[in-house]
Amino acid sequence: MPGDVTWCDSSSRSPDYQSQKQCKKTSFAFYQAVRDRLPAWALEDMRTMEALHWEEGGKVSAYSPSEALLYALVHDHQPYAHYLLSHFPQEALAMPSKNFSCCQSSAPPHLTMAVRYDRVAILRGILSALRGFPAGSRDAYINRRGCNHVEGGKSAVHLACELQRAQCLMLLLGQWASPYVTDGSGDTPLDSLLQLLGGSSQHQARRALLLLCLDSLLLYMPGGVPAKARRRLLEDKGRWQGVLGPGLYRWLSGAAPATLFTRSMQSLLGSLPPERFPEALGELPLPDFLTPPALRWNS
Repeated sequence: MPGDVTWCDSSSRSPDYQSQKQCKKTSFAFYQAVRDRLPAWALEDMRTMEALHWEEGGKVSAYSPSEALLYALVHDHQPYAHYLLSHFPQEALAMPSKNFSCCQSSAPPHLTMAVRYDRVAILRGILSALRGFPAGSRDAYINRRGCNHVEGGKSAVHLACELQRAQCLMLLLGQWASPYVTDGSGDTPLDSLLQLLGGSSQHQARRALLLLCLDSLLLYMPGGVPAKARRRLLEDKGRWQGVLGPGLYRWLSGAAPATLFTRSMQSLLGSLPPERFPEALGELPLPDFLTPPALRWNS
């Protein structure tokens, strides 16, 4: 559960002992209401008129749309999440209080939480809400590093790769997310994928998902492979040929160009308007046998 939160009614705003005792007694009321998936109107009545939580120093505050959205993400309450995003897009995607996010200088946690919990439908709603943001702030929001303590300073794309969230990854890449963004250690998502793929033991199903994420990532990297990842591949040619296969290894290590099919798909995907993704993806006139595996989830 995000945050150390409490609840009390609007008549108990004084941070004295009795107020704290009453708030602790009913501390999970709003959280439980979202968990039980009460209708959005009932949750909004509760959030705006009844549900309060303690801030640092004994201050009592109402739940913000941002904090309510975090609860909706945890419990996959899609109707409530879409209500918050449609009625309060700026507020719902703003940074929550310190009770909910310890790194106030990092990105708001909604994108990374949607990826971590694999909330694909809510992630689509978040990205749809971001379409109304100015281009600069929207791009910065999507590509900003997450909390250093919880996410290790990783972006949502990094996390999608590491957790093998192929659908989340495609949604992010199709809508303004950069495959070249670096985390707190200077690693790109490709670096993270290679590190996982190069591990000594990989379950077959997990390895297949990692390769699917790699395929997705490479389709959005027409600018080529970053130098750090290429050096990693060149340091142990034999091992990486076995991990990636000779053809893919030659491309990623710089010994051969990408295939004509890959370059064509990169160009095609790059021409799709991000504001119409993934709808535009489903309109591509590609037969199944020509559709890359990384794109088939949308069909």
